[in-house]
Amino acid sequence: MPAVAQVLELAQLAERDAAWKLLRADSAPVIAGLLATHLGGDERRANAEELYERIDADLERLRAQALMLPLTARGYCGEWRSAGFLVRRPSSEARGETLELSPDAIAGIRFLQGRAAPRSSVTESRLASLAAQVRRLAIDTDPDVSARIALLEEEIESIERRIESLRSGDEAAIDEDRALERVRDVLAQAADVPDDFARVRAEFETLNASLRTKIVESDVSQASVVDEVFRGIDHISDSDAGRSFAAFSQLVLDPALGAAFEADIRRILDRGFARDLTTDERRALRSFLTTLKGRSAEIHDVITLFARALRRYVQSQDYQRDRVLRTLLREAQHAGAEAAEHTRPWHPTSLKLDLSAVAMSSVGAVDLHDPAEFAATEEIVTRTASLASLEELRAIARETEIDFDELARNVNDLLSDVHSCTVGDVLARFPATQGVGSVVGLLAIAAEQGTVDDEPEVLAWEGSDGVSRVAIVAAHRFTGAVI
Repeated sequence: MPAVAQVLELAQLAERDAAWKLLRADSAPVIAGLLATHLGGDERRANAEELYERIDADLERLRAQALMLPLTARGYCGEWRSAGFLVRRPSSEARGETLELSPDAIAGIRFLQGRAAPRSSVTESRLASLAAQVRRLAIDTDPDVSARIALLEEEIESIERRIESLRSGDEAAIDEDRALERVRDVLAQAADVPDDFARVRAEFETLNASLRTKIVESDVSQASVVDEVFRGIDHISDSDAGRSFAAFSQLVLDPALGAAFEADIRRILDRGFARDLTTDERRALRSFLTTLKGRSAEIHDVITLFARALRRYVQSQDYQRDRVLRTLLREAQHAGAEAAEHTRPWHPTSLKLDLSAVAMSSVGAVDLHDPAEFAATEEIVTRTASLASLEELRAIARETEIDFDELARNVNDLLSDVHSCTVGDVLARFPATQGVGSVVGLLAIAAEQGTVDDEPEVLAWEGSDGVSRVAIVAAHRFTGAVI
């Protein structure tokens, strides 16, 4: 592409691309830092009011650092939504709306995070992965069947030589540093996959809007989309993006693949080098497949919703009303353009327009607020404040909440003596002071930061009523310090 054309193309991209706008914004550190913290982690979508509260608290702390931030969280989120950094959607669980990062904002934030913590650009595992993919592509695309067979036979011979080397003891397991490098490279690649779901959803939203535009703006004789919807053709699912996502979703939901993946993750976390992984890295490994399944189900629901809404829009004949409205609007715009040459905008006309605004009513119809209706009817008793007992407050808190600090301390104390331990081992050393609450807390910590074995384990504890109880659960194992 000539240099001039490339410059002009990039200039147009700089004007319309939200990622570029974020990078060149004066407050880019504030935008990227706040949005990445509240919407770039495990939680990718937040209730708007809750998000405002969290960002307002952060803004107060930033102002204490002498940063000039004149707007409230609501004001900033409004600006960021207009700039294309945030996407607003109605909440499906409660009244209100949710906010999430746009695909462009995710790309911009990922770029800034990469600059803040650059990864090693050349690693053994990355080069090995590239070489393997190139090799597989060369085999799969070779039109000569005999050549493909020869390449596959070379692979078989290579595998057999390696098996023989393992049997003779000439090949040892890779050292822990190389293993950690490979795991972290896998995690870096895996981190990009969930972000792609936001882009996939945006593609389906664009496709849905495009189809509706075609239905409204096409002539009756050319309304191929309408005819195809009537014939039962699902444009959303049958699109290139729909077919690609269906294949991906089918692969993610494959039970055999999922079981093998989970088993591999358990084996990796049981290795010695896995003790050097951070808690976040261990959690990312354990929850990766679950995250993919959740995001895949969400996109599948979006596809189904768009397809049903499009079919209902066509079958209800609402598109014909919209076509008439479009024609009337264009005629009005054309007539207005012609009239503008000889008629002023403020020139009185005989036309009357009924606006669909708020209904007007008399002052007498207004229901005024009477504070007397909310006056207290009983005498207000003034209590004298006294110094609270920390032990009493702690006892009250333990009645309603699981003491995770105590449980984590017990686990780490036991791990200082042994390499790994199960929930049953912890209960044997440290009795459940909160009854079943302590058991549930230990299982929750192990599910998040430990591993789950296939073998069952019997847990025994004494309830708060003094009665001994047992439960049979999948063995949950701690393999490293917990927090």
